[in-house]
Amino acid sequence: MSEVETSTPHSVLQARLARVHELLQPAEAPQPAAEAAAPAAGIDSRTAQLTREIEGLHPADIAFILETLPPAERREVWNLVKADQDGEILLEVSDAVRESLLADMDKPELLAATEQLDAEEIADLAEDLPEDVLQEVLHRLNAEERRQVQTAMAWEDDQVGAIMDFDMVTIREDVTLETVLRYLRRLKELPEQTDKLFVVNHDMLLTGVLPIRWLLVNDPAKLVSEVMAPDANTFHPEDDVAGTAQAFERYDLVTAPVVDADGRLIGRVTINAMVDVIREESDAEVRERFGLLEDEDMFASVWRSLRNRWAWLAINLVTAFIASRVIGVFEGSIQKLVALAALMPIVAGIGGNSGNQTITMIVRALALGQVSPASARRLLRKELGVALVNGLIWGGVIGVVAVLLYDSVPLGLVMTAAMTLNLLLAACMGVLIPMTLLRFGRDPAMGSSVMITALTDSGGFFIFLGLATLFLI
Repeated sequence: MSEVETSTPHSVLQARLARVHELLQPAEAPQPAAEAAAPAAGIDSRTAQLTREIEGLHPADIAFILETLPPAERREVWNLVKADQDGEILLEVSDAVRESLLADMDKPELLAATEQLDAEEIADLAEDLPEDVLQEVLHRLNAEERRQVQTAMAWEDDQVGAIMDFDMVTIREDVTLETVLRYLRRLKELPEQTDKLFVVNHDMLLTGVLPIRWLLVNDPAKLVSEVMAPDANTFHPEDDVAGTAQAFERYDLVTAPVVDADGRLIGRVTINAMVDVIREESDAEVRERFGLLEDEDMFASVWRSLRNRWAWLAINLVTAFIASRVIGVFEGSIQKLVALAALMPIVAGIGGNSGNQTITMIVRALALGQVSPASARRLLRKELGVALVNGLIWGGVIGVVAVLLYDSVPLGLVMTAAMTLNLLLAACMGVLIPMTLLRFGRDPAMGSSVMITALTDSGGFFIFLGLATLFLI
């Protein structure tokens, strides 16, 4: 069945999800007269209804439902899934959920799950399979499929070779379009996302591509060499997947050939793989920005979640303690002018928000390749300019509010100055933190939100209370 036939409208999927959750809720206690027969009948009825709700759903939709369920209910639904869908669903769920599902599967179930998968899909699943199961899976493949799986497994997760597809259609340039059409009609079906055919010579060297639309509208008597596009967007297996995803977006690609160093066609990259890459990159960026070490199952154990979150929380605790010590240094000033205690969170909060805006923009620009270390100085000057103007405007606004509330012009001026200086600090750190992480080979998003908030909190308290101590006390 094709993807189009098995896809589920969002409203229908949401209704089925709600129904699955409803069926999985503990049943109310039966009336005494019906106690003997009700439990067994109720369980059978619920199982049948659950089976009907998930039957016919696309594997991606079933994966979505599984990710919304706690472990016990997830296992119950998973056991109702048809065996020939297991492999595709395992590829669709998040890494954390996949791990929990695989832990409950025995060797025969794991082997059955891989039977319907292509070589590149088996390679995607390989690192999560037990070694003995993986060896058995490879043993069951023919020589060409085994070579393809081993080729994909040889590359790192962030390289094109790890996600390339081996299912493609190749043709020769010295045949007519009519010959190509007859050849395509003999195929049972075209590989998914086939928008172009790859033109190769006898040595499998890529010489061009023939878009399907050109094949259909040109004279069938023409040779492929007369119609094909000789300059195709090509990628190498060692290329970075993030950069490849950007190229797909830039050139509106659906598929693209992958060639080795000698120009031989070895595979292709498809848009569905690029969508997965973009989603995973986005998820990882959000996760790392807030200090989460890995993808986390929403219903993971307390210990698993604790292990995932403790590191940056510990760092946050240290930075919060530093901020409290900064306040402690100026305890005498706060006692003499209580208004400082009410106003200082404003300076720190606005600085943190501004810093997060800057750091989000810089991390995004770095991910898209729009910023290089060479342009950092110019970018820093620009961000400082923005911060200066924002500081004078909004610092002036809150300064006026402070004057109206506390009838003190000097307090308003200190508030304006502190706001401006903290926004300048936020802009500076918003540029320097990701650029420094990048320079040391780390992900620019890693813990960036935690770090910028810590710096603007401590800095904002120090600047505001320091200025107040100098000019107001």
